[in-house]
Amino acid sequence: MFGSLLDYWYYTGDSTYNDITEQALLFQVGPDNNYEPTNRTSDLGNDDQAFWGMAAMSAAELKFQNPGDKQPQWLALAQAVFNRQAVRWDTQTCGGGLRWQIFSFNKGYNYKNSISNGCFINIGARLGAYTGNQTYFDWVDKVWDWMVDIDLISPSFQVFDGTDVTINCTQLDHVQWSYNGGVLLLAAATMWNQVRASN
Repeated sequence: MFGSLLDYWYYTGDSTYNDITEQALLFQVGPDNNYEPTNRTSDLGNDDQAFWGMAAMSAAELKFQNPGDKQPQWLALAQAVFNRQAVRWDTQTCGGGLRWQIFSFNKGYNYKNSISNGCFINIGARLGAYTGNQTYFDWVDKVWDWMVDIDLISPSFQVFDGTDVTINCTQLDHVQWSYNGGVLLLAAATMWNQVRASN
């Protein structure tokens, strides 16, 4: 929602909702300024955290009004989300991947899904483009290749919902959601633009 309000301001020039958008984006940053607020611990997924991170990334890209000096800045928030999720990359099961849920006591912790990994790719590609840091692009390649290897992204570019670590990701939930394709499309377009710009 708040990412949409950022787009609304950027494309219309109407700043009516800017102050409440800033307030909302800062309200959920949590004690460590990484969008892990304590009021969401019981149900916080990697995708939930990443949606806030993508909104912060949009705020940085669109040059949205900056928070006050004592508040975390947009780029730093997006980087904090990416860094938190990078350390959760799980090679103990399925050869890699982010789990859907962050905490082991949450239902869905055993599920590795396209939206969590796709959002991570999305933030990574955009951070790479914004900062010029190759490490972000390397992560994007690694996660994309992992999704292809376990068939979350099919040879015809269908994006399936997810799989389960208890079966070592050997079977998939073949449901397709448009937001899975959407976050990956933006990431792929961002990566393509970087390749094109370098040629």
